[in-house]
Amino acid sequence: MQKWNYILFFILIITSCSDADDTTEQTLAVYASSNNIETGAVIACAASDKDTGAILTFFYPEAGATNIRFYETKNVQVDHENYANYNQVLINSEPFFNGHLGKFTQSTSNEKWVIITFELDGEVKISNPIRIKHLTKPTVWTKDVTVNKATSKMPIFSWTPNAVGDNAIYFQVISDTQNNLLSGTYTYQSSFQYYNTNNVVLNVTTKTPPDLIVGNTYNFTLMDVSIDNWVNLVITKSFSAQ
Repeated sequence: MQKWNYILFFILIITSCSDADDTTEQTLAVYASSNNIETGAVIACAASDKDTGAILTFFYPEAGATNIRFYETKNVQVDHENYANYNQVLINSEPFFNGHLGKFTQSTSNEKWVIITFELDGEVKISNPIRIKHLTKPTVWTKDVTVNKATSKMPIFSWTPNAVGDNAIYFQVISDTQNNLLSGTYTYQSSFQYYNTNNVVLNVTTKTPPDLIVGNTYNFTLMDVSIDNWVNLVITKSFSAQ
């Protein structure tokens, strides 16, 4: 009987230690305090999935980025500028547009603030806070974009400006049928021409975009992003090059 008491005691100790490890949380404030940091250095935003309502948090991982992390607050009432209110969540990202971007997928019952970080060049790069609004302002998904093909292999895409309110900037992606990103650009204007950067204010295209091939099918994706990095509207549409 005494032997079994020792075994039971040992199991309880192991279980307690395991539970303590599982609930250990590192705040962003702790992480940032022990590293050189650069704020606003990760391009990131979030949307709600049109089918499941899950939160899709997108980010641009610069070449060489390591130790990508996901931090969140408990709710939206906290001070979202205070890194002590952000706890790390141990979830993995997955490739988006074949790895040109990354994506975290998460289901949650309440709204919150999210920050993405990664390490690069001896610094921790930190995104601006992202306000999750899947309950109060779920992302609208549509195909409503006009494609003007008057100039061969250089279509112009235009959409209704600020269609659902709260727009700060637009993010456009042109991709092929294999989901490879050909160009990724940001504009303040509600139009973009492939590949004309006259109105582009931020560019995440890393290679010279190829000429479109007449007759081939491509995909246009637009994200209408708010000042607090929530995606109000997503437009997706396939088109053929002329």
